[in-house]
Amino acid sequence: MIENKEISNEKALLVGVIIPGTTDTIIHEHLDELELLAETAGAEVLGRVTQKVSKINPATFIGKGKAKQIIDQAKEMDVKLILFDDELTPAQIKNYHQMSEKIKVLDRSGLILDIFQKHARSKEATTQVDLAYLEYLLPRLTRQWTHLERQMGGIGTRAGMGETQIEVDRRLIRTRITRLKKDLSKIEKERSTQSLRRQSEFRVSLVGYTNAGKSTLFKALTGSDVFIQDQLFATLDTTVRKLNLDTSHTILLSDTVGFIRKLPHNLVASFKSTLKEVLEADLILMVLDMSSPQVLDHMNTIQEVLEDMEADKIPTVMVLNKVDLISDGNMIEKIQRSFQEPITVSAKQHLKLSALNAKIIEHMEANYQTIDLEFAYEDGRTIAQAQEGVEVLERAYEEDGVKLKIRGSRSRIDQILSTVN
Repeated sequence: MIENKEISNEKALLVGVIIPGTTDTIIHEHLDELELLAETAGAEVLGRVTQKVSKINPATFIGKGKAKQIIDQAKEMDVKLILFDDELTPAQIKNYHQMSEKIKVLDRSGLILDIFQKHARSKEATTQVDLAYLEYLLPRLTRQWTHLERQMGGIGTRAGMGETQIEVDRRLIRTRITRLKKDLSKIEKERSTQSLRRQSEFRVSLVGYTNAGKSTLFKALTGSDVFIQDQLFATLDTTVRKLNLDTSHTILLSDTVGFIRKLPHNLVASFKSTLKEVLEADLILMVLDMSSPQVLDHMNTIQEVLEDMEADKIPTVMVLNKVDLISDGNMIEKIQRSFQEPITVSAKQHLKLSALNAKIIEHMEANYQTIDLEFAYEDGRTIAQAQEGVEVLERAYEEDGVKLKIRGSRSRIDQILSTVN
C-alpha cells in the first residue's frame, strides 16, 4: 500500500465557497463535515474561511485576491494545510502550490482518499484505495509529491537523460496503475465466484451515510465481532454474515463502506467490486442517523449514489437509527413522518430490532414463489439440485416419476426453472 503521511498532526484551515443556489448555512454544514473528515485524518482545524462567488475562477477556484489573503492568513496562523470543501482541478492545485510555497493545498477528494488509505486493511481495500489515489494524483502531481520511488520500489525508477523527477514519478504512477487494475480484475473474478455460490440465498445489504451506525446495527443483528469506531469511514471492507431471522427465514446480511456527499468518482469506480454486494441484494436497508440535523440531506446523498450505481430499483427499507439520542417523543414522530414507512431502532441499545426483522421477513415473503415440478426417476442429479436453497413443501414418489412442490426466492426459482427447461 502506498504510504501517504501528508495530513497527520498538521494544523489546517478550511475553505468553503457560497455559489448561487446555496446559502451560508448550507456551506457551514458542509464545512462541519469537512472538519470531521480533517480530524479523522489527524489534522487540527484552526479556522474556516468562506467566500461568495458568482462564478468559479478557473485559476484559483475563488477570487485571486481572496486566495492570496487565505495563504497569508495561513502563514500568520502557522497553518501547514489548506483544505477546500470542493474538488479543485489539477491546474488550480498547481497554481496554489506555486503561490503557497511550503503550505499544502488539498481538496475534499484528496482528504477522503487520505482517510481511506489509513483505514484500508484487506488486500481488496488497499488495492482499490491505491488505484483511486494514484488516478487522483497523476494529473495533480507537483513538487510537493515527488520521489515516489521510495514508496513504489527502486526497479526501473532511475531517470533517463534530462528526465525530471516529476516525469519519473508520472511514469511510476502509470506503471503502478496498470498493475493495480490487473490485481483488481482478479479480485473481482474471485468475488463473482463467491457471489454465484450465494445466489440461492436472500441477500440484504446495509447502506448508509458514514457514521450512521451501520456496523453497530450489523453487530446487533448478527452478533458478529466487527470493527466499530465513532469515526468517519471506520471500516472499508464489506462483511457478509448469515442471519437466521426465525426457524424458516435465513438471510445473508452485508455491511458496506459508508457514503458521504461529494464522494470522489474514481473512488466509487475503484470500489465497484465491494459495492457489487449492494447491486446483487434482494433488499437494501438504508441506515440513517435520525439524531442528525442533516438526516434528509444524508438520505438524498445515499439515493444519488444508489442511482449512480443503478441500484435505485432494489426494494429499500428506511432504518432510522440512534432513536435513543432523542428524548422528545414529538420530535421522533416528526422525523418519522418525513420518511415512507420507516423502522425506528437503536442499534446500540438493541431497541426495536424485532420490528426490523419482521419487515425483512415481510419482504422475503413478497419475494417468494411456490412452484410444482415433475421429474423422471433417472434425473437424480437435477432432482437433488432443485431441492437446494429452497423449502420443499411436498415430495411425492409416483409411478412415472417424482413430484415436488418447492418454495423459494424468485431468483432461486428462476435458476431452478432454467436448469429444468
